[in-house]
Amino acid sequence: MPVDVFAVLAEPTRRRILDRLLRAESSVGQLVDVLAVSQPTMSKHLKVLREAGFISCRTAAQQRIYRIEPRRFEALDEWLAPYRRLWERHLDALERHLDNQEEQ
Repeated sequence: MPVDVFAVLAEPTRRRILDRLLRAESSVGQLVDVLAVSQPTMSKHLKVLREAGFISCRTAAQQRIYRIEPRRFEALDEWLAPYRRLWERHLDALERHLDNQEEQ
């Protein structure tokens, strides 16, 4: 079953996890401490993010270290590009309109 990336990203705790991992790789314990979330809850969210391809993990001694996977975000960015261009056109038109109003 395909993953709905927007459903994955809609959860606030998952976005906080991604924000933290954007700054640095982190272990589960570090994420639990920083985000003040229980370990079982953190594990659940990490599993969802990992299965959706937003993060990956590696083992270092007894710890699992999580990191961002840029490829998933690149794919999401590619999908969003036409919508971004649409909004940019609308904002450019608004800017021109406002500039014309100031000139009058």
